[in-house]
Amino acid sequence: MEVPQNIQHQLAQFQQMQQQAQAINMQKQNVDLQIREAEKALEELEKVEDNAEVYKTAGTLLIKMAKPELTEELTEKLETLQLREKTVKRQEERVMKRLQEMQESLQEAMQMQQQPGLGN
Repeated sequence: MEVPQNIQHQLAQFQQMQQQAQAINMQKQNVDLQIREAEKALEELEKVEDNAEVYKTAGTLLIKMAKPELTEELTEKLETLQLREKTVKRQEERVMKRLQEMQESLQEAMQMQQQPGLGN
């Protein structure tokens, strides 16, 4: 049995949406990793004295900074990452909902094709 053009089109859209979901999932994992790194760095900064020598990385360089300045920079970075995390989660929820809807629509269309006399 040949798959009708409209179902082929729906399948292609479904596959594109799956790829989008995978990309969003990778973004989410990346943001989660960055959040954990920032939290760990802030946790370690809390353990040192205010006048201790601290450094931050900038590419392949280590740059000496004042602890309060670095703490503020990391806190702002963490807040930005947490906002990004919320955005990515909302995107993920929308894409997963759309994938579910597309899957149901495809299943329904394919069942209609399999019933004699209805899909032809």
